[in-house]
Amino acid sequence: MMQEFLQNYMSSGNVTSDFTVFEAFMAIFLSFFLSVVITQVYKLTHHGVRYSQSFVQTVIIMSVVVSIIMIVIGNNIAVAFGLVGAFSIIRFRSAMADPKDIAFIFFGMAAGIASGLGFYLLAVLFTASLSVLIYILYVVDYGKSSTNYEKILKITVPENMNYEGIFDDIFEENMNYYKLTNVETTNQGTMYLLEYRVSTKEGVQDKEIMDAIRTKNANLKVSLNLSQMTY
Repeated sequence: MMQEFLQNYMSSGNVTSDFTVFEAFMAIFLSFFLSVVITQVYKLTHHGVRYSQSFVQTVIIMSVVVSIIMIVIGNNIAVAFGLVGAFSIIRFRSAMADPKDIAFIFFGMAAGIASGLGFYLLAVLFTASLSVLIYILYVVDYGKSSTNYEKILKITVPENMNYEGIFDDIFEENMNYYKLTNVETTNQGTMYLLEYRVSTKEGVQDKEIMDAIRTKNANLKVSLNLSQMTY
């Protein structure tokens, strides 16, 4: 009697049907395949210098995990609230270097959600269409500013050099805009570090500007970098 009761209890507790297992495998493999496609688009259209293999793998893992979560939730609101509470303790402490990386994370998650809910054709059409749109934006270079990016120019000069206006002829020849924003001593007070915000003219190479400045600053250190942009 007790053995029969335990068998009935165990069988009633295992509500996973063959159909649910089939759905799970379909969701896993489809979300994995679609997320691989998404990451290939990411690699193809990636502009920045800080490429991360870990990020690419994370997009794939998150897509598969989300698809299974959607199967587990189903129409069970209690399970949904439980999962929300469980995942609320997770904190992402790594800042995204490129805002577009966040979009690719949501791209992968959306494909996983569609796969987990059983909308297989929708997931495929969504991934294919958005991948094509992203590639078109990449090819046409949509959103690029018509003006050159603002740059930060740092020039080291000897302490006995009168730096005021000494580089103006170089700046006027090569820059659309320049402004001295900071002056500080360096190397234990034996040198000055000048910081400018500049915008170079189209076609002017950074090396040309730096070489011209080095002829006037006693061949000391010169750096020219893109300024930090806020989004």
